[in-house]
Amino acid sequence: MASNTSNSERDRTESNALVDNFGRFHSYLRISLTERCNLRCKYCMPAEGVQLTQKERLLTTAEVLKLASLFVAEGVRKIRLTGGEPTVRKDLTEIVAQLKATNPLLESVGITTNGLMLTRQLVGLQRAGLDAINVSLDTLRAARYEQITRRKGWDRVMAGIDLAIQLGYRPKVNCVLMKGFNEDEICDFVELTRDRNVDVRFIEYMPFTGNRWDTEQMVSYRATLDTIRARYPAFEPLPNGPNDTSKAYRVPGYRGQMGFITSMTEHFCGSCNRLRITADGNLKVCLFGNTEVSLRDALRSPGCSEDDLRCLISAAVKRKKKQHAGAPALSTTITTSTIQTSSPYRTTPLLQQSSRHYASLSHVDVHTGRATMVDVDDKVSTKRVAKAQATVYVGPTIAALIQNNELKKGDVLSISQMAAIVAAKKTADLIPLCHNIPLSSIKVETNLNSSTNEVHILAKVKCDGKTGVEMEALTAVSIAALTVYDMCKAVSHEILIKNIMLVEKTGGKSEFYRKQFGHETSTLETRTMEEREAPEPIKVRPLRTDPIVTQEQFVPMYI
Repeated sequence: MASNTSNSERDRTESNALVDNFGRFHSYLRISLTERCNLRCKYCMPAEGVQLTQKERLLTTAEVLKLASLFVAEGVRKIRLTGGEPTVRKDLTEIVAQLKATNPLLESVGITTNGLMLTRQLVGLQRAGLDAINVSLDTLRAARYEQITRRKGWDRVMAGIDLAIQLGYRPKVNCVLMKGFNEDEICDFVELTRDRNVDVRFIEYMPFTGNRWDTEQMVSYRATLDTIRARYPAFEPLPNGPNDTSKAYRVPGYRGQMGFITSMTEHFCGSCNRLRITADGNLKVCLFGNTEVSLRDALRSPGCSEDDLRCLISAAVKRKKKQHAGAPALSTTITTSTIQTSSPYRTTPLLQQSSRHYASLSHVDVHTGRATMVDVDDKVSTKRVAKAQATVYVGPTIAALIQNNELKKGDVLSISQMAAIVAAKKTADLIPLCHNIPLSSIKVETNLNSSTNEVHILAKVKCDGKTGVEMEALTAVSIAALTVYDMCKAVSHEILIKNIMLVEKTGGKSEFYRKQFGHETSTLETRTMEEREAPEPIKVRPLRTDPIVTQEQFVPMYI
């Protein structure tokens, strides 16, 4: 009898309701429990905020549980609860308990969280039956975490990850890599797996409409893999399941493993088995798709039966496209962006001067006298590096305000650092005859010297290309210096920007090293040529093995 029941359930699993026109069976359901979040991540939420849905238009707890049971009956075996931030739901533990109690065929219930509330809630969630945890964490540096999330809490997130390990979970740590922000931490995240049984997964940045980033922020899977293998030559692939979105790797001997979610460069649409229900009850069959079906409205319609819901779901699944719905080809997007950035400057005429011998000018067409970019087609592509510096004298009053972070416009050092990174990427927009170069790394240091009342700025820019990046480095420090001036001018105009200069240029036909350099303490420059070849040691917070306190005074913002 038990065997017959098992076969009956297996037949139901293979029903057509969750099979699309390309033969993909959907056994994984992600349910958003809320639109709200207790962080304000810059790449996730626009600066102007988002319009939240009215409460009465969101799914109730009972509706969430009813839809979950319906999908499980049709063959879903894995449910992940997401947001917003699911831990801001006061009834999260109850929802997990009910899902496990009422759906015996359900194999896994997990959550995706920012980790802020894990030290308070995870023990209760485990008792309720929670099977898996994904933690979104884009940096292993506390100051950078506060910068991107606009909130404090990095220490609490790390404690939550360690608590999950102590409780027997293998948490997945999801990191969205972004150029100019955290690609310098790739190997730091690898090192996190040395002593921790975690699965760190690098996610290619996806340029959704409405955030303030673009495709130029994306760090590709292949580029990330090259960076890791340069430091860990034995980095090896692991077997993957048929529906895995992550390509698994590990460093031999490390407790944890790594993964790559290649949503943009190597999509995994052919094996996609995921469906999504939004907080307001809309069924999305593809993350990139604009088409949604309101299950909430159907649930609340008088006379709507479970069979009607199944037909509605089946029709939506059958409309699922073969691959990313509505997502432009990545190569097309980048190419178009490059053309739009550079083309306006190619035909801008110079002032016509009859006495000028155009043949002597490298950036002017010999026949027409019009501006033209240097042709670098015949040059060899090499690794190019440039460093530049600038100094801003601010005086004792402003220096004290910067040191104590008391200026009305905010944190001068952090904001000027971000301005430098943005400026380096926009050099071709600012200086007409510069090539638009894809940069592989931008590192900027801004330091206050209290004894001289000066802000020291140092930028290091890298690329793999046919022309150098000294203009990008010089633009970075120049804009950083101007940002310091702009943020401090309300206090005094007795501010002096000085010593903007190229410090080092390598990788091209002609290399340059400035013999004397003012930043004796700079971590970007005070290394011998031998030291440059050796990788810097990576420091990662040690795994906590002591009992983690779960009664801290932090109170979640149920906003």
